[in-house]
Amino acid sequence: MSVKIDIILPNYNKEMYLNETIDSIINQTYENWRLLLIDDCSTDNSNKVIKKYESNKKINIIYLRKNMGAAFTRNLGLRLSTSDYIAFMDADDKWASNKLKDQIDFMQKNNLFFTYTDYTPFYTKNNKKIFKKRIYCPNSFNYDQFINNSSIGTSTMILSRNIIGVLKFPKVNTLEDFPFKCKLLRKNKMAIKFSQNTTFYRITKGSLGGNKLRSIYWLWYINSKFNNLNFFKNLKSLISISINSIKKYGFK
Repeated sequence: MSVKIDIILPNYNKEMYLNETIDSIINQTYENWRLLLIDDCSTDNSNKVIKKYESNKKINIIYLRKNMGAAFTRNLGLRLSTSDYIAFMDADDKWASNKLKDQIDFMQKNNLFFTYTDYTPFYTKNNKKIFKKRIYCPNSFNYDQFINNSSIGTSTMILSRNIIGVLKFPKVNTLEDFPFKCKLLRKNKMAIKFSQNTTFYRITKGSLGGNKLRSIYWLWYINSKFNNLNFFKNLKSLISISINSIKKYGFK
């Protein structure tokens, strides 16, 4: 029997994209999954979209009565998860249909605990999807490499439950996945790439590719508070990640 994987999907006001995202999970060729869909007190029509999936027994829906932020919702998903593996999905991203099957097979065959993949950024303009070039990530990351090149896409990751332990996403206004990945890499030393393009990453105003000034501020803050980088290492991290972001996403 295939191992079980829980998919943690926070949603806040992503009604426009949510159908595509959830359908890309339902259409996976891998069948032993459960979706933990946590709506963070959305104020748009997300609830109408989510209600379409209430009859699906593989989807657990949690409605929060107060907006708690991305870190809280991801941590709630971790607490509720009981699976062998855990994946994360942003509410505006999409997966290729073979993502879970092929990546889990790769992890089991090679006894890996933290993997990620390449991905394709895209954005919508005049109701048309504009796809950028595939992002070819490095083949592996340790902590020192990652703080200067944060190219592990959250929606591409699969983690073994064994390596997470009591680690949590810290409460910050944005980029909460960055310090979480840093914690994982400090603890577990290495993340390995599964060399397929499994994910379509949507660039929006709130994403790293879409709001660079805000991201720079919070990256500096996170490096100071959570990664304990001195001024020069922090500056190197900020410049390296910013240049890499421009290479990946352009100035959009």
